[in-house]
Amino acid sequence: MQVEQLQSPQGATIEGPLLISPKAFGDERGWFFESWNQRKFDEAVDEAVVFSQDNHSRSAQGVLRGLHYQLSPEPQAKLVRASIGEIFDVAVDIRRGSTTFGQWVGAHLSAENKQQLWVPEGFAHGFLTLSAVAEVQYKARGFWNKDCERAIRWNDATIGIAWPLDQLAGTEVNLSGKDGDAASLDQATATGDIF
Repeated sequence: MQVEQLQSPQGATIEGPLLISPKAFGDERGWFFESWNQRKFDEAVDEAVVFSQDNHSRSAQGVLRGLHYQLSPEPQAKLVRASIGEIFDVAVDIRRGSTTFGQWVGAHLSAENKQQLWVPEGFAHGFLTLSAVAEVQYKARGFWNKDCERAIRWNDATIGIAWPLDQLAGTEVNLSGKDGDAASLDQATATGDIF
């Protein structure tokens, strides 16, 4: 397993999110890899992580989910991977006082590259489906809690995420009503809805 810290487009290394590349073993019959190993993961993130639930979603091309997060008392961290298709996965630092507040990192996660993105508490998370269909699986630390759930607008100019919209082959971005009405980062900060 290879672990890599990601840099924001501004060139800053953002402490927390990690890109994890499992080692796959393959031959003419197919391939095998460990998608999860408690010991190796805990060593990679330098803490003992206990996951509460596994989630699985299926999305058509152009579906954008996010930018989601949960506040106390039930914050969530996520280990995300695409088991079918390809997504562009993003984590945005929303930790008050962080030197990288408002900056983001992103990675192409696909069934082919088998990479995973660790999104710890303190980050908003979202993804854009690039392939015709994608199935995304993620392990979550912390249970889903509607009262703690928040969202930040996916195209907030303050954050400036460079979503690879050119890879959608003319498909429009498809949002849920909740995500379409999400607050800006400035609004979330003003109301105290950040970490």
